[in-house]
Amino acid sequence: MIHDIPEEIRYRLLRYLEGHPEATQRELARHLDISIGKVNYCLRALIEKGWLKVLNFRNAKNKLSYAYHLTPKGLDEKLNVTYAFLRRKMAEYDAVQAEIERLTREVAEFGGNAGPTTNV
Repeated sequence: MIHDIPEEIRYRLLRYLEGHPEATQRELARHLDISIGKVNYCLRALIEKGWLKVLNFRNAKNKLSYAYHLTPKGLDEKLNVTYAFLRRKMAEYDAVQAEIERLTREVAEFGGNAGPTTNV
């Protein structure tokens, strides 16, 4: 089940819940820009893996209020997924930087005056 959850969503979900354990599923959906159903699916998967622990607020006015706490295994997974996410973003950055350098050389070959042309 956990393999169906993209790495970036796992990263963003674990990161957000670490700082906002009382977030609602609606808030999580809005923050992650995914459906509430997908949030529910992801939370269940993280709970099943033992990465999240859910606590119900017994004294809350809204008896459906929950707090999502990362377990020690969840904190380890957050570290692992953060490292993987960072490696991927650094590779993307390196690729963009190489493309910028290539385009800069290409523009320099044309004297730096090449710009968009319009045929009127």
